Amino acid sequence: MIPFGALGSRHDPPLTHNFVISLVDTTSAIGMALDLAGLALAGGFSECSGLEMAMAPEEYKEGGRNGGNLKFPSRVTWTNLTLKKGAALSTELWNWHYGFVIGNGRRRDGVIALLNEAQTPTLVWFFRRGLPVKYTGPALNAAQNTVAIEAIEIAHEGLHQVPGFGVAAGAGVLAGLLG
Repeated sequence: MIPFGALGSRHDPPLTHNFVISLVDTTSAIGMALDLAGLALAGGFSECSGLEMAMAPEEYKEGGRNGGNLKFPSRVTWTNLTLKKGAALSTELWNWHYGFVIGNGRRRDGVIALLNEAQTPTLVWFFRRGLPVKYTGPALNAAQNTVAIEAIEIAHEGLHQVPGFGVAAGAGVLAGLLG
């Protein structure tokens, strides 16, 4: 019998309700510096989904091999991210999406950080060249007393997971990923 605590300390997985999201404008050095300084469109989201990637294997039917097919890796596909938050006075999500409608939109890179109880990032995902493909305004219903929720769906060109890091070390890691 193994005594209690002999296998090391216990590490519970982080809870999924505590996360922040930043959308970083990397089209200029000034925009990136301001965004990394904490002035980015960030936080306040109640839900984030679409942290997914998939790879369908390429099958090859080799002659004389009747027991099965050979399988090789193929291209990776990324699921669109969906971010939801309570509607507020800010029109930042609408403006970002509408910028593409009127022809002056800019793609944004993004950082999604899952925080622990001490508000330190434990898991961090980074996506590159986010493109807002769908904006959904709140559903309005006078017969219900619910929070007005807006959502934005973001297509992107890659999702990367990096280990969690403290605030001071984070700026250097993010600058390296964004540059």
